[in-house]
Amino acid sequence: MTAAVYPGSFDPIHRGHLDVIERAREIFDRVVVGVLENPAKAYLFSAEERVELVRRSLPPGSDVRVRRFSGLAVGLAADEGATVIVRGLRQISDLDQEFQMALMNRRLAPRVHTVFLTTAFANVYLSSSLLKEVFALGGAIDEMVTPSVAAALRARRSASVAPVATTG
Repeated sequence: MTAAVYPGSFDPIHRGHLDVIERAREIFDRVVVGVLENPAKAYLFSAEERVELVRRSLPPGSDVRVRRFSGLAVGLAADEGATVIVRGLRQISDLDQEFQMALMNRRLAPRVHTVFLTTAFANVYLSSSLLKEVFALGGAIDEMVTPSVAAALRARRSASVAPVATTG
C-alpha cells in the first residue's frame, strides 16, 4: 500500500490544488493533505479554518485525509507512514524551488520520494496569493474555488479580519 502526503499552506485551497489531490488519489492507495502551520507566516485563514475548507472542498465521500502539521514535509510523511510527497507544478518556474526542496527532503529522508504532478492547463495561472489579491481588488474568483471557499472569502472580507498568525 503506497501512501502519499500533499503538504501545503492551502490559504485558501483552490481548483489547482483540488486537481492535484484528485490525480494523486488516482495514483496512490492513500492520500493525506497536510495543511502547514508555520508560525513565521501570516495567513488569511487559521490552520483550523484551512483544514475545514480543504475538507469541505473535497468531493462527498472522499477518502482523502486532511490534517494540519508543523515542521518538515518529511516529518509529516513519517507520521503518516508515507513514502511519497506530492508536489504540484504549474509552470517551469515552479520547478527550481520544488527541485531544491525535493533534493533536501531526499537527503533528510532517503526512503521518501517526491512526485511532481502538473496541474490541469486551466489552472496554470492560479496560486493562492494571486487568488487573494484578485479577490481583495474586487475580481471574480468563483470559478477558481469551491463555493465554500468563495463564501469563506466573502465572510472574511465582510468581517474585515486581518491575516492571522499561527500559534505554535
